[in-house]
Amino acid sequence: MSYERKIINDPVFGFINIPKGLLYDLVRHPLLQRLTRIKQVGLSSVVYPGAQHTRFQHSLGAFYLMQEALLHLTAKGNFIFDSEAEAVEAAILLHDIGHGPFSHVLEHTIVRGVSHEEISLLLMERINREMNGALTLAIQIFRDEYPKRFLHQLVSGQLDMDRLDYLRRDSYYTGVIEGNIGSARIIKMLDVRDDHLVVEAKGIYSIENFLTARRLMYWQVYLHKTSVAYERMLVNTLLRAKELALQSEELFASPALRFFLYHDIDRERFLSDERCLEHFIALDDSDIWTSLKVWCHHPDKVLSTLSQGMVNRQLFKVEVSDEPFGEERIESLRRATAERVGVSREEARYLVCSFQIERNMYSSADEGIDILYRDGTIRNVADASDMFNIALLSKKVRKHYIVYLRDK
Repeated sequence: MSYERKIINDPVFGFINIPKGLLYDLVRHPLLQRLTRIKQVGLSSVVYPGAQHTRFQHSLGAFYLMQEALLHLTAKGNFIFDSEAEAVEAAILLHDIGHGPFSHVLEHTIVRGVSHEEISLLLMERINREMNGALTLAIQIFRDEYPKRFLHQLVSGQLDMDRLDYLRRDSYYTGVIEGNIGSARIIKMLDVRDDHLVVEAKGIYSIENFLTARRLMYWQVYLHKTSVAYERMLVNTLLRAKELALQSEELFASPALRFFLYHDIDRERFLSDERCLEHFIALDDSDIWTSLKVWCHHPDKVLSTLSQGMVNRQLFKVEVSDEPFGEERIESLRRATAERVGVSREEARYLVCSFQIERNMYSSADEGIDILYRDGTIRNVADASDMFNIALLSKKVRKHYIVYLRDK
């Protein structure tokens, strides 16, 4: 066996060793390299200018944490074959390979009903065919079809390496220090009981910090009201572009983006028409930004107004409430906006809209976090913790938004 490695210097974790062979081939693969052209936190840089890191960097970070987790789990007597270790490391490297530009924006606009997890699996199966079955075990782990289910939990679970990296990494690049979790401490506290990941009792405070940090990062970064408004502008811009395209209006777009604008792509078609996946993997952030810059000068007032807002950071005004906004208020804003911009009342829907976002940061029903005590007993963290707001973290928080074009 060759122990030759490539070393990558990561600003968050330091040196990351990539073993030559399957894992190095995956890092170099064009489908993973595509993630170097997709930002990790979408449009959050509108609030946090330092958040310019990519999904590729995140994938490498999650891979590094997986290496660390396997090291500590095997040191505690949990037997993991070399083939299993390589497979779970491959699975975490590829877990985000199906993401499109700007996080989940495409899932709500030009492609309907297909999640990035499903696309990731399609692409993993594609690479597996290229590599003559080298990813078969990794795919089984990714799909939770492998007997050692704790390996799947390391890829996708309450304490997976995905979450441990993105919280730490996004905290670093945004400068939001409240999200800086003790990932090394959490990993050192991991163990396995009855094929299930558990955390040693002395690590409970690190888990409490992790859950609190996750809540803070969601509402302070990922769902910051300005980021939410900016994302809604992009969603509405793409929806308007698609509406015009399906009416045979001529729009500038890259071949990949053009395919999705000029075709109605739902889940059934995406999975049955191989052209969909080919065009999807050609998409990255630059396709969207290039089109937005050109659309700034399009004769359609709705499309040009939204595109100018995106390019020039002339954001929607946003209001947040615990209660739904009344239809009368929404209609009043739409009438005023339609008259001011010179568009129809129907077209003003793109410039004034309301919606809600609902999140909870922890659910014990969804393979909760279990705490292992010295006497061998296991308790869910919601029962084991004396932290007041564990119950609050389990509670779904619903916020209502109204976003609308500013009156210049």
